[in-house]
Amino acid sequence: MKIVACNSNRPLAEAVAEILKLPLTKASIRRFADMEVFVEIQENVRGEDVFVMQSTSFPANDNLMELLITLDALRRSSARRLTAVIPYFGYARQDRKSASRTPISAKLVANLITEAGANRVLTMDLHAGQIQGFFDIPVDNLIAAPLFSRDIKERYEGRDLMIVSPDVGGVVRARAIATRLNCDLAIIDKRRERAGHSEVMNIIGDVAGRDCLLVDDLVDSGGTHCNAADALIKRGARSASAYVTHGVLSGAAVARVASSPLEMMTITDSIMATEEVKRCGNIRELTIAPLLAEAMRRISDESSVSSLFD
Repeated sequence: MKIVACNSNRPLAEAVAEILKLPLTKASIRRFADMEVFVEIQENVRGEDVFVMQSTSFPANDNLMELLITLDALRRSSARRLTAVIPYFGYARQDRKSASRTPISAKLVANLITEAGANRVLTMDLHAGQIQGFFDIPVDNLIAAPLFSRDIKERYEGRDLMIVSPDVGGVVRARAIATRLNCDLAIIDKRRERAGHSEVMNIIGDVAGRDCLLVDDLVDSGGTHCNAADALIKRGARSASAYVTHGVLSGAAVARVASSPLEMMTITDSIMATEEVKRCGNIRELTIAPLLAEAMRRISDESSVSSLFD
């Protein structure tokens, strides 16, 4: 078993390698003068079970090309099996035709990863579960619900909690955590006028006097979660916090979260945190390294991964 780390989130790869007590495979991933990606694997990987770790976060296209070219380099180096470990799967929001003459980019990216040589994919909290079916190779989609549930129990013990889905599409994800914690569930009905902008329309459920926890798969501009927190407080909630798997946090998102009514936003390290995120007083980070490491070990040992969802 070998682990190759691309450049998008090297600290996470190093943490996983430390847990598995394996050194990262020596590889050079660099740019030519015109910014073309060049990859050189500097160890023998013939016949090995190789895991390539790369989140396709910002800059999404550069990081995706790094992943594809690294997979191609390993395939041509006669690796026995290649697993693309993609903690954050970019382009996942383009999972269907949203209007006439628009692409389904998530399917295109799935095709690219498969054609580059991946034999299976390990990812986490896909924006849309059906993306697993876009691949013709096995996909293990880990969920953050067990990690979040444990943290909520430790952090909010004794408080009157209400789990909140920030939109109708996220109800299944929020209900999974509400069931684990034996909490009530509320839903925010919102209308999105255009990409990156949302307006809270209504709150389904009585949140008055409750400590509300918004649960979602990703936060990008932060508008949805900040508007939701504001609406919850106006409806009488005692506090509003958020648990989000992928902290995309693009543009002015961090400043928006910092000035919002959110008591705390908890994200994972599926995307490497920027210095701005690290400095923000109401954003904290949980690591998914132990979960990824155990999943990778089980894949290599050909044992069950599904029990990690419990």
